[in-house]
Amino acid sequence: MVDEVPIGASVGPADPSLAEFVAAAPEFSSADRRKIIDQALLLIEQLYVHLPLKRAMYAVDPVQHLKLLHHRVDDLSERQFHEELIATLRSVRDLHTTYTLPDPYRQRVAVLPFRLERCFDGDKPRYLVTALEFGFSHESFAVAVEVTHWNGIPVQRAVEQNGDLTSAGNREARLARGLDSLTHRPMSLLAAPVEDWVVISYLADGARHDIRFIWQVLEIPPPPVERIAAPGDVPAAATYGIDRLVEELRRTKKAMFAPDKVALDRRIADADPTVDLRVHSAISDALEFRALDTPGRQVGYLRIRTFNVPDVDAFVDEVLRIVNLLPATGLIIDVRGNGGGAMAAGERLLQLFTPRPIEPERAHFINTPLTLRLVTEVPWLAAWHPSMEQSVELGTVYSDGFPIEDGHLERCNALGQRYFGPVLLIVDALCYSATDIFAAGFQDHGIGPVLGTDGNTGAGGANAWEQAFLTTLLPDVFPALPGHSGLGVAVRQTRRVGERAGDLLEDLGVVPDEVHRMTRDDVLNANVDLIARATTLLAGMPSRHFDVAAEVPRDGGLLVRLTTAGLTRVDVYVDGRPRSTLDVQDGQQEVEVPVTGPGPHRLELCGYDGGGLVARRRFVQ
Repeated sequence: MVDEVPIGASVGPADPSLAEFVAAAPEFSSADRRKIIDQALLLIEQLYVHLPLKRAMYAVDPVQHLKLLHHRVDDLSERQFHEELIATLRSVRDLHTTYTLPDPYRQRVAVLPFRLERCFDGDKPRYLVTALEFGFSHESFAVAVEVTHWNGIPVQRAVEQNGDLTSAGNREARLARGLDSLTHRPMSLLAAPVEDWVVISYLADGARHDIRFIWQVLEIPPPPVERIAAPGDVPAAATYGIDRLVEELRRTKKAMFAPDKVALDRRIADADPTVDLRVHSAISDALEFRALDTPGRQVGYLRIRTFNVPDVDAFVDEVLRIVNLLPATGLIIDVRGNGGGAMAAGERLLQLFTPRPIEPERAHFINTPLTLRLVTEVPWLAAWHPSMEQSVELGTVYSDGFPIEDGHLERCNALGQRYFGPVLLIVDALCYSATDIFAAGFQDHGIGPVLGTDGNTGAGGANAWEQAFLTTLLPDVFPALPGHSGLGVAVRQTRRVGERAGDLLEDLGVVPDEVHRMTRDDVLNANVDLIARATTLLAGMPSRHFDVAAEVPRDGGLLVRLTTAGLTRVDVYVDGRPRSTLDVQDGQQEVEVPVTGPGPHRLELCGYDGGGLVARRRFVQ
């Protein structure tokens, strides 16, 4: 016998069923459909930076697919048209390159009232219910039950099939998104479920049960913040790299399973003075933190849930404030499930954790007549113009590479190192785009080990632009689309730096240094085994301390007081010139540094362990 969850019981009586919602959706005219296809053709043929790569990797021809769709568009129902366009863009396996369905699909998600997560029993994957929507209850379908079948299909196979309906590139990324969207399906980005309900088989108390859920359609809240202008004259919309599917699913699950956190975000946005910012972030939608008691020492834990933030300067300042509140003896940075956002937000954080100069990833256009027109007419793209104009004669496929925005290299190094303990990064296959770039920079600059719960990150190696943004740059080429529909495309390809200089992130992602497969205790008890693995790795890394204070003695020199641990030598530079060096031991030391001319002076102190630079402090005195 199959238990049935009736319409309205899982989400609320005001939320329509999937069948009701689809039946009431309006239809496009033939002219509107062709207008969307024409714009998709233009974006893919003239702007899509990965087109040669995708044709080689997946043996696909999205341009021909779009031409055929244009020819056959009148023979398709409304639902078939949307599904064909989604499938055509999905063929390139790029989560940046998307079709967004029109109103009323935007901000709507087809949902089931529970969250499903994967863990491992040895090498065997198991799928457990880990959360129920507030208000839903059932006598046997509860947290911790194991789901075995989905509409009669073994659940592992159902996850694989659902992953193939997403645009993820590598297998790990497809599996992660297949699971993430199995119970929550953003209707503006994915084809609607083909079934009106699902029958789920699960194990509870040693017995098998079946239950039927009817898909409901939920309106999710908009992002808590709006984008603002990036530094200089570069629009923020030009500097984003995000997996919108993961971001919409993150907000959906937060609204369904963590309404207390949504309420906290609202209180902080309203400047509620009762919120203790010593335990909560001022950007609580993006950042969470706490100190962890581990054997031998305390370590800090910082969860970065999204880089989709409106003010990159404020975001970096808030991370720095949080780091100063956490133990100095070790830090875990966890970016699992982070679909990206402002590319500068991630790259500018790297400097806080390393003495090395940060080299941001370079971004490249594909050379076409339309991209040449863009860099010719848009002032903040002028750096790319010479190499792209030269490509007309040389036939090069890609432009030279430059940082994502003017001044980005300087801002990536303006603050310098502020944390001196060991740092570890946790990633998974849902990390994408700006988060891929952050993880790659973390690895490429040797900041610390990368611990993955999957074998790859999501592998998004580009800066993506929306067609609506392009209408502001070339309105004669990119008219507004009907019905608030949308198209997005990867425009600038990013490449890695350091020892992996020139390597692609697209489709490959970041391969972690260590892999931890999630356990039952992880998914049911707040990542307990994952955190234990991370703290064990941190315990094997040296812990350092480097505190510096300076004052001006009467003779006009600078008296510098040092408190160090884990360092053997400190070199002192004033206004870029070497002034002093001393051997140090753990504890406090003083050194007098000669200076010339009136202040203020720029001081830089470089700490070494043996022959290796391991710490750097900069300030103005």
